[in-house]
Amino acid sequence: MIDKIKLVLALILVAAGVAGFYLLSEHALVVRILAVLAGIIAAVVVFWSTPLGREAFAFVQDSAAEARRVVWPTRKETIQTTVAVFVLVMVMAVFLWLVDIGFLWGVKMLMGRGA
Repeated sequence: MIDKIKLVLALILVAAGVAGFYLLSEHALVVRILAVLAGIIAAVVVFWSTPLGREAFAFVQDSAAEARRVVWPTRKETIQTTVAVFVLVMVMAVFLWLVDIGFLWGVKMLMGRGA
C-alpha cells in the first residue's frame, strides 16, 4: 500500500512541477523550467524508492548495456540498404499505378464507357 502511495506521490510531484511552470508565468523562463525539473527530479527520487521503480531503473540500465552491444551498420551498408528500399518503393509505385490503370480500364468497359 505504501508503494502505491509513493507512485501516486511521484505523479503528483510531476504535476506540481508542470503546474509550477504555468503558475510562475510572470517569472523568467529559467525559473519556470527549473520548477518543472525540480518536480521531475523529486518524482524520480520518490519513484526510485519503490520496488517497481528499482525494477524500472534496472531495466533501463540493462537496455542501455544491450544498446552498447549492438553492432551498427557501416556507412556503406546503410547506403546500400537505403538504395534497395528506394528502388523497391519505385517498383511498387509503378506496379500499383499499372494495376490502377487496369482497374480504371476494366470499370470503364463494364460501364459501357470504354474507348
